[in-house]
Amino acid sequence: MTDHLRLTWPDPAPFAGRDGRPIRLLAVSDEVDPALESLRTREAIGAVDLVIGCGDLDPPYLAFLADAFRVPTLFVRGNHDVGAAWSATGRQMLPEPMADGRVATEDSLRLVGFSGSPRYAPHGRDRTEQQVSSVAMWWRVLSAWPRLAGAAPLLVLSHAAPRDLNDAPDHAHRGFTSFRWLAERIRPPLWLHGHTSLVRRGVDARTVTHGGTLFVNVTGATLVELTAPDAG
Repeated sequence: MTDHLRLTWPDPAPFAGRDGRPIRLLAVSDEVDPALESLRTREAIGAVDLVIGCGDLDPPYLAFLADAFRVPTLFVRGNHDVGAAWSATGRQMLPEPMADGRVATEDSLRLVGFSGSPRYAPHGRDRTEQQVSSVAMWWRVLSAWPRLAGAAPLLVLSHAAPRDLNDAPDHAHRGFTSFRWLAERIRPPLWLHGHTSLVRRGVDARTVTHGGTLFVNVTGATLVELTAPDAG
C-alpha cells in the first residue's frame, strides 16, 4: 500500500509555471511495494514528477518505476546496494547515484543525498555492504556543510535516519549523529530516509518532526505532494 504525504514547500521557485499544481514525488525504499506493479494502482496514483530512491532496492525495480511513470529518478544507495546488480552493466538503465553532499536540482527543486548506513559489522567493515563509519560520515557532512549553509530550502534524502529521529535502538539501525547535526543547522523542510523497518518502530512511527524538519521513513512507497507556499 502506498502512503500519501502532503507538505507545503516554502520556496516558490519550483512551482513557477505549474498553474498551482503540486510537485509529486514517489519515494521508495527497502521493500518492493507489490501494488505498484499494477497498472490500475499506478493510474490511481496519477502522474508524478520524480521517483526518489532511499536505498536497498534493486536497479531493475527503480528502472521499472522510472519507466512506468516516465519520469527522472534520483536515488542514494543503501547498505545492501552492492554486487553485480550495482555494477555499471547491472544499473545501465539508471543514472549515477547521487553524490554524497552534492546538491542536485530538478525543475528548481533542490535535493541533497547521502548513501550508506552506520557501520555495525562486529569485526570492522563488512565489505559486502555499504557500511560507513561515523567518522567517515562526519567528514562527508562537514565537507558538504559550506555548500548547504544558507542555501535555498533543501529536500534531503538518505538511507539511514539521523540519530534518535526515526531510527531504531538496535546497533544495525541506529542513525547518524552527523545527520542530526546537519538537520539542526540547515533546517530542511523535509528529510526522506529508509533503512529502519516500520515493524521495529510500530505502525504510527513513519514520521517525526524536529526543529521544523519533517523526517519520513519511506520504507515501501510514499507519494509526497509538495504544494506552493501560497496554495493554502
